[in-house]
Amino acid sequence: MDSTNMSLGDCVIHVMDRYLADLGGEVPGNLHALIVEEVERALLAHTLQHCGGQRGRAAQWLGINRNTLRKKLQTYGLDT
Repeated sequence: MDSTNMSLGDCVIHVMDRYLADLGGEVPGNLHALIVEEVERALLAHTLQHCGGQRGRAAQWLGINRNTLRKKLQTYGLDT
């Protein structure tokens, strides 16, 4: 599948299908929390990196309060 023409939702479906196939029929537990945490962690880390570590700028790009960003970075261990 060509990822250059995929929507974000299509990407999630593609990765989720692969994840479920890797489970080999085993029932996943807490799938929603797993996906939300993985996506949020990657989004925060990549945005912060792209903004040169400037938290205020990253918070602005993300559309969240700077304190909210700080708390989320702490939650995910990204507050170095």
